[in-house]
Amino acid sequence: MKVLLDNGHGENTPGKRSPKWSDGSQLFEWEYAREIAKGVYNQLRAKGIDAELLVKENIDVPLAERARRANEIAARYGKTKTLLVSIHCNASGTGKGTGWEIHTSPGKTKADDLAQVFWDMANRMFGGTWIIRGDWSDGDGDWENNFYILKKTSCPAVLTENFFMDNETDCKFLLSPEGKAQIIQLHVDSILKYIEDYA
Repeated sequence: MKVLLDNGHGENTPGKRSPKWSDGSQLFEWEYAREIAKGVYNQLRAKGIDAELLVKENIDVPLAERARRANEIAARYGKTKTLLVSIHCNASGTGKGTGWEIHTSPGKTKADDLAQVFWDMANRMFGGTWIIRGDWSDGDGDWENNFYILKKTSCPAVLTENFFMDNETDCKFLLSPEGKAQIIQLHVDSILKYIEDYA
């Protein structure tokens, strides 16, 4: 199984950052997503999984180019033998949003299986402490959206929203060594579980 890790946004993307908190800390989504993606990549490679970072640049690579890269790789390895995970942090604009969620493109696709593995794993890891946000209107926990990276890729693709960077409690967790380790572990364990159960 070929695993593509897509880190959200770039250093030149406007916004996409937390407020600067009273202790001077601040989360920049482009930087955080790359740190998490690299951690997931390293752990998967150590376990013998063929993982690849889709975006190696620090700048914001256009969505069309990211989808093109993913589809080119999926054409080589096979659409059913490739999966994509796009890593992001959420924001509500009010500072009141909290919790973890996962997105797929609309309709019933193979990505729904991957998303449900992630949702169940997040619920096991964080459910006693954090809100695991889900839309169960169609029988599974993922949120369906027409996000370009999900809609335009030929392989199963999901997008994780790892807590809310404009909520101070969520953000401090994300920035903590423990939080980073747990977010990385969530992605690694979910990908491995999906490969074990569905690949």
